[in-house]
Amino acid sequence: MGWFVLSEQQYRYIVRIAGMDIPGDLKVAHGLALIKGVGYNFALALCRLIGIDPNKRIGFLTDSEIERIESALSNPLSIGIPAWMLNRRKDYETGRDMHLIGADLIYYVKRDIEREKRIKSWRGIRHALGLKVRGQRTATTGRTGITVGVKRRR
Repeated sequence: MGWFVLSEQQYRYIVRIAGMDIPGDLKVAHGLALIKGVGYNFALALCRLIGIDPNKRIGFLTDSEIERIESALSNPLSIGIPAWMLNRRKDYETGRDMHLIGADLIYYVKRDIEREKRIKSWRGIRHALGLKVRGQRTATTGRTGITVGVKRRR
């Protein structure tokens, strides 16, 4: 239950996973959730399927465990993550189920928005005009431009 002493070489203050620097004092599940495209639940499922304790600190991960995490992130279907947990199911062009992380995710989202604008769908028009896209109300929120107050009566 008490703290055990490890040498400095076994603990890393910063660990690089999938192109992201993660502080070593975070638990594995929370640290993986810092990667864009990986949420906490996805990180928990990933840890359990590859046999890493999600409550372990990231700084104590071995090189082989980090490699297992990176290979699982690059192809989550191969380790048994169900397709419904992926963030890009039935890709528009390829039709494959994929899970995108980091810069790939940003690139694909921008490309999707550009496609919507090009085909002039309702969502594309809303994106182009800088308005709310997902059906939110706009009577009082989402206003842009200078803030104008109301003059007080004296």
